[in-house]
Amino acid sequence: MTHVVVVGGGPAGLSAALFTAKNGLETTVYDTDGTWMHKAHLFNYLGIESEDGSAFIEDAREQVDEFGVDRHQGVEVTGVEATDDGFTVTTEDDDEVEADYVVLATGANRDLAEALGCAFTDEDIVDVDVTMESSVDDCYATGAMVRAEEWQAVISAGDGAAAALNILSKEKGEHFHDFDTPADAE
Repeated sequence: MTHVVVVGGGPAGLSAALFTAKNGLETTVYDTDGTWMHKAHLFNYLGIESEDGSAFIEDAREQVDEFGVDRHQGVEVTGVEATDDGFTVTTEDDDEVEADYVVLATGANRDLAEALGCAFTDEDIVDVDVTMESSVDDCYATGAMVRAEEWQAVISAGDGAAAALNILSKEKGEHFHDFDTPADAE
């Protein structure tokens, strides 16, 4: 089964994890809980009138857990290495996990992207295309690491969704759309 590893548990990472897990890909999230959402209160997130950032993250965690995401709370990823078959992700405990795809969602911390050899722009942000794929095939960068200043939860969540949809499109061999109908909720 295709394995996606997401590094980071803020809006971008959890959004990517939601889309990939919901659509049948094995998904692992490593989350140090360093998201800026713990300092936020949402008034500007579409569909949410007012919610504490920490409560939002808890809701998002519960949602991804319901879709079977293998979430490792409080575990730091210390390295990501490209291999012939994808990636080897190393954690602070020296555990190694093999992945077909990696989504980097570490906020403004670009260290893993730099160590992996991702290209950077003149503004010192990770250079990605519209699908959030970096210069390293099958490695995606999202959120604050790809934006000089536009750091908003809703933008980051959209970045995570874009990365996930591109991964799903690659896996399915055609453009993939995650679109549910009311009948799906019954």
